[in-house]
Parts: sequence; structure tokens; C-alpha cells
Amino acid sequence: MALTLPVSADPVLLRETELIWRIDAPWFGGFSGIEVQDHGTTLRLITDKGRMIDARMQREDGKLKAITNISWRKLRYINGIGVKGPFTDSEGLAITPDGRIFVTFENKHRLTEVDPATGVMTQQPTHPDFGHFTKNSGLEALAVHPDGRLFALPERSGKRAAPFNLYTFDGNAWQITGQLARRGPFLPVAADFDANGMLYLLERAATPLGFRSRIRRFDPDQSSQGDITLLTTGPARFDNLEGISVWQDATGQTRLTLISDDNFLAIQRTQIVEYRVQE
Repeated sequence: MALTLPVSADPVLLRETELIWRIDAPWFGGFSGIEVQDHGTTLRLITDKGRMIDARMQREDGKLKAITNISWRKLRYINGIGVKGPFTDSEGLAITPDGRIFVTFENKHRLTEVDPATGVMTQQPTHPDFGHFTKNSGLEALAVHPDGRLFALPERSGKRAAPFNLYTFDGNAWQITGQLARRGPFLPVAADFDANGMLYLLERAATPLGFRSRIRRFDPDQSSQGDITLLTTGPARFDNLEGISVWQDATGQTRLTLISDDNFLAIQRTQIVEYRVQE
């Protein structure tokens, strides 16, 4: 199944904020999933070490100035034991309209629902394809549609010319509901929906000169495929951007918040970048 967009002028991304976030703590870093809520005032994150972070976003005239009121918890099994070893690598984060939290994991590829108060996970149904994903190339991109369906894309498609399968979870079972063309060296790392059901896909390419980022937008419910490229950066313009949240401010303006994964390395940074969508 292919995906198309209606004919219209392409939207433009207007950069609003670039912020380097630093905290001297062993839990800090490795951010792989992000959700901005409450018109840009609250923040939920996951790291690739199985941690969930909650915080407030301090703004002045709409622009992000600081991250405050930070708390974190370890993701845990039903018996209270925290994730560890190959079960730790949490990558995708999505929060449904009714507040349910879902997280995908790599290496041991799976989808879980997370209790926000305790961090306890409940494993969800799987798809036969998930068992064939390679070790570090699972469900990186997870997003929830305004109607509550979950959509996920793997980081790799199997071959350079092969499209990415689009997996959809309705709460009971996964289905492959479409494919997205693989264009150039970029690979999916995160996704999120806007209020109109348009899916924004953040992609990454690693080069000898640094990371590149790309954002594409498409409608997963259209009968034939098409996508719009909203942003393509050169090497090292930003750090390793790996999370995207699409949200509306108090005026109804659509905004994007991106966060980088520093891989817990001193040579990298945790960077937050925000854009405003101009249609």
C-alpha cells in the first residue's frame, strides 16, 4: 500500500530554539524518545538505558529557556526488578490521547505499556517480523495517531532499495498497513503525529564529519504513497538527534521538539532543538 499527500504548498519549518542541556548525574543522557505535553510546558523522556524522565519546560515568550523539576524512574518488570542487560534498550515513546504510555525496545524487540507512577511494564502483542530484526535495528520510531492507533517503523528495511514497512497496532494485533520509500542514507529514529493525523518522521545519517538529520511528513492513511521533506541538515549541524515530539502551543500552532542522544559520551551533547511549522 502506498501513501500520498494532497496537492498543496509545502510547509516550512522555522527554527525557534537550540538549547544544550547538561546535568552531572549518572542517569543523564542517552535520550531516545520524547513527548512534549500541556502546550509545551511538560516533558517526558526515555533513555536507551531503560529510564523514564519527567520535567517541566521553562519558557519565555514561547521560547525554551531551561528544563526544571526533573524526576526519573527505572523501567521495571511486574515483579519490581528493573530492566537490565539486553532488555534495557528503550527507544520509542508514545502517549495516547487518554494518557497511556507505550515504549518500544531494541535488541529484545518488543512493545510495552508503562505505568507512569511506578515504571512497571506490561508487554503487548508482537508481530512475526519483530523476531527477524537485527540486534540494533528494531522499532526505533513509535507514534500514536489521534485516534489511538500506534504506528511504528524499524530502523532498517533490510536492503538499501527496500522500503520501510509501516506497522500499525490497534490494541489487539499488529498489521503492516503501508510502506515508506527509503531515500538515500537516512534511517528512521523517531516519529510523531500532528493533530491532523500527519506523521512526522525523524531520520538520521552518520557520516565521518558528523550526524545528519532529516524530517519527512506523510499521511499513513492515504491509499498511495508520497512524502514531503521538511528538513535536511548537513553533517554536524546538530548532534545525534534521535527523538521528536509534535505538539500544539496555546494558540494552536504546531511545533516540533527534537532531542539528541549523546550515547553517554563526553564528546557528544544533549541538544534540544525546536521548530515551528508554517503551513
